[in-house]
Amino acid sequence: MKFIINREEILIPLQQIVSVIEKRQTMPILSNVLIVIKEDQLILTGTDLEIQIIAKINIATATPGMITVPARKFLDICRLLPSGAEIKFELQDDKVKIASSRSRFSLSCLPADNYPEFAESELENHLFITAGKFKKALDKTVFCMANQDVRYYLNGLLFHVSNSKFKLVASDGHRLSIYEDNLDQATGFEARIILPRKGVLELSRLLDDPEAELKVEFSSNNIRVFIKNLIFSAKLVDSKYPDFGKVFQQEFFNQIHIQKQVLKDALTRVAILSNEKFKGVTFDITPDRLKISTHNPEHDEAEEELIIEYIGEPLTIAFNAQYLLDAVSNLDSELAVLTIASNASSCFIDEPGDCGYKFIVMPMRL
Repeated sequence: MKFIINREEILIPLQQIVSVIEKRQTMPILSNVLIVIKEDQLILTGTDLEIQIIAKINIATATPGMITVPARKFLDICRLLPSGAEIKFELQDDKVKIASSRSRFSLSCLPADNYPEFAESELENHLFITAGKFKKALDKTVFCMANQDVRYYLNGLLFHVSNSKFKLVASDGHRLSIYEDNLDQATGFEARIILPRKGVLELSRLLDDPEAELKVEFSSNNIRVFIKNLIFSAKLVDSKYPDFGKVFQQEFFNQIHIQKQVLKDALTRVAILSNEKFKGVTFDITPDRLKISTHNPEHDEAEEELIIEYIGEPLTIAFNAQYLLDAVSNLDSELAVLTIASNASSCFIDEPGDCGYKFIVMPMRL
């Protein structure tokens, strides 16, 4: 087995694959990248058994074969060679010889037959979506996913397809984000799946070309996304996402309209003196005025008054400042609309008019 390739052709696919491979492995072969040459294609595969990325590169000068090599060592060699370098790769006995100009490397390798199969069930559903649209939906929701929560379904992202619409939902139990948009083509089916946290973060990173069209295939256990010359696969979270619809079925106070940037700046300043652990800030809301205040165990205090548009009863409620900042930063409009539930159980943050994005924050008790 041997091939010759330009450094630039192999470097980016290799970087995309290596990020999936965990540094500490129970099986040594999982630290390796699988390299296969067949039918004028170089196929690179990396997996941690939960997520897999395959990259296909067209290649002219090659002899068929397959082998696995240490992923990070191979990446570092390719990365540190000069731009435009020609890389010669050849398997000799149980070693891989890599040569480029005056550089020579010899890597120990493991046979490809031992590389684990990525188990996938029949993927009966499929849809098409542009990378730009999917990336925007992910950016508006991923930061709300839980991290290592015992309610493992929260350590992921709900992907809900309903004919020609799709919805992404993420929550860590203290806040929730919902993003809805239309698909270009009707799918004719309704389905709900939960993508795992690591898979969501990897997928978001791969969507670097907004114009690329993605083909998304999934079943109840697996998802596969075709992104140009890459195939991304992941095992889904086997669980049911909680019904968040009830949060909409309640009474609300009148909406509060406030300039997004003004609120963002004020929150950032006041939060400096909030409790480092809980980041709590208090909102005292009266018609035309919002007072944001905080204090901490060291008896420091901060407060700021803002002019708002609000008609209704005065109310006082406290929030985690960071959660509010995350939500407000993700709004596209210049105006933020805050709607507080009349039993003070939640606060909706969205934009004026019909907006596909909603962010909900639960209040704190200070």
